[in-house]
Amino acid sequence: MNVKDKTAIVTGASSGIGFSTAQLLSKMGAKVALVSRSKEKLEKLAKEMPNSIAVAADMSKVFEVKRMVKEVSDRFGKIDILVNNAGIGYDALTEKIDVDTYHYVFDLDLIGPLAAMQQVIPLMRKQGEGTIINVSSAVALMTLPNNAPYASIKRALATLTLTAREELKDDKIIVSIVYPYITLTNFERNTIRDLPVPESDLEPRGPFPPDSADYAAQKIFEGIESGEAEIFAHDWIKNRTRGILQ
Repeated sequence: MNVKDKTAIVTGASSGIGFSTAQLLSKMGAKVALVSRSKEKLEKLAKEMPNSIAVAADMSKVFEVKRMVKEVSDRFGKIDILVNNAGIGYDALTEKIDVDTYHYVFDLDLIGPLAAMQQVIPLMRKQGEGTIINVSSAVALMTLPNNAPYASIKRALATLTLTAREELKDDKIIVSIVYPYITLTNFERNTIRDLPVPESDLEPRGPFPPDSADYAAQKIFEGIESGEAEIFAHDWIKNRTRGILQ
């Protein structure tokens, strides 16, 4: 899809990958709705991006997701692109997973994107086209110790995405999943952890240098333009479907 003059929703847009994605879409001529819980921060960012608006919403609450989509639709008259990026990490040993915490992450990282999809799909069908990008994670394709809660939810998001893609292809609604690698954002510091972690381990680290948020945003943009089913931050991620990276 050519994004010029299209209307896009980007969740988790107040920082990191979401902010970089919103910024890139705006630069390329799209009208962008910046969505996150940080109303004041969003409003400040929206003033710096042409043709953008700030819409505060907690993506873990379905009623707020519904209100957000309606507000964007009422303001712009259509929704062409949805980028489901909002989310939070959760690290814990499987036997130590806190069910209430897991439920919250599940609501934010999976139910939120699903609710947003369910709201925009009828609009996109009526328009005759649309693009939905769900942001997963490379860990969804791996089995890393302490990563079961987050990875399992992101794997579920990938399955939901690819199934929806098949269901909606005749409606010309393209649904794609993006697998970013470790990114230089505050994600690690904001991750919920039910295990002791040294301060030094709160910085992004892995077997390869972390990517910038702009790089991840470019991958999301490439997915919007190409319509590919799965977009990988790096080619080597495609083949790492299990095991620990070395």
